[in-house]
Amino acid sequence: MSKKQKIEAAKKAFAEQEALRLQNLENAKTERLSEDDCTFVQMDEKLHDQKFEHEPISFYKDAWLRFKQNKASIVAAAIILVIVLMAIFAPVFSGTSYREQHTEFGVLPPRIPYLENLGIADGCRTMEIQKSVLDTYGDAVVEVIREYNQYYRGKPIPMVEAKVNQYILKGADDYYFFFGTDNLGRDLWVRLWRGTRISLIIGVCSVLINCFIGVVYGAVSGYYGGKVDMLMQRIIEILGGVPFLVMAILFVMFLGAGIRSFILVLIITGWIGMSRMIRAQFFRYKDYEYVLASRTMGASDRRLIFRHILPNAIGPIITQATFAVPSAIFSESFLSYLGLGIQAPEPSIGVLLAEGQGSLTTSPHLTLFPAIVVSLLMLSFNLFGNGLRDAFDPRARGSE
Repeated sequence: MSKKQKIEAAKKAFAEQEALRLQNLENAKTERLSEDDCTFVQMDEKLHDQKFEHEPISFYKDAWLRFKQNKASIVAAAIILVIVLMAIFAPVFSGTSYREQHTEFGVLPPRIPYLENLGIADGCRTMEIQKSVLDTYGDAVVEVIREYNQYYRGKPIPMVEAKVNQYILKGADDYYFFFGTDNLGRDLWVRLWRGTRISLIIGVCSVLINCFIGVVYGAVSGYYGGKVDMLMQRIIEILGGVPFLVMAILFVMFLGAGIRSFILVLIITGWIGMSRMIRAQFFRYKDYEYVLASRTMGASDRRLIFRHILPNAIGPIITQATFAVPSAIFSESFLSYLGLGIQAPEPSIGVLLAEGQGSLTTSPHLTLFPAIVVSLLMLSFNLFGNGLRDAFDPRARGSE
């Protein structure tokens, strides 16, 4: 079939379809329904919309329901809660003070009731002793592990490796120190939870202040932009250029070492990261259609900032805040190690780590327990923050 024939066939098919359509319209005009063909229904029934199958929930309740589905975040929240409760109540109900010293009980290993019967945390330590003086240890010697000779100037000296109960050896058989004692005989259990309380206070207070300053500063800078943003960012660059250690030394010199001066050190430049993140969020959301619609309806700048744009940054704010808490604790540990943080006898996790690192090989429990607590805090805050970020993210709502 030639091209001309194909065109003629297509025109003919189109003409037939158009004629059929016109015929159907003509038939529809002639066929009209009478009143007898129609009947009324639902005369005695009320018409209404379909009922909700489930109770409507708010944004925060929906966030809570989705947060509960994250098992790792629930476990992390439970660990944080336990640590906080121990930091509050353990020093109160321990019966001893974090200042109380028993120099005769210096550097005792952990001893815990019931576990000592299993050979765990039984207050014993493996020691190398000359065999000739072994009898002077008396009942403190629990077990002789092995005997060997140690040579001094070519002469053999009989030695034994024995498991010795330090509590019997130092006359502390009636005492139980769950985490052992330090070199001054202070109860490490009480000092650790007291120090955890101090570290948490420093971390949480500094992070809350940093979040408030950073959110307000970053929101104003990102919303208005232009010259306002340029001026505010130059101020941030000047503050960020001052070395943290120099600023910490100056504050400690003028205000003295303590919780107040340490919090001030952390908030001088600690809010900069939060403000930059909020500024980026505002640059992202301020030109969205719903913001433009609200501005068209006459919404004020304050309402646009805090009611329409800022809720979209809740996830990043929570994530950065939870990362900042362990970061603040580590900063406190660093400065305490340098002697610029919390001063003795007031403990903190950083102070305890600094005190224990000198005897790490001989008395590892002085460093082990503070390291475990700070590690649990860091991991738990990170998992907890991730769960809250996913739960509060408006874009994830209804995605399950």
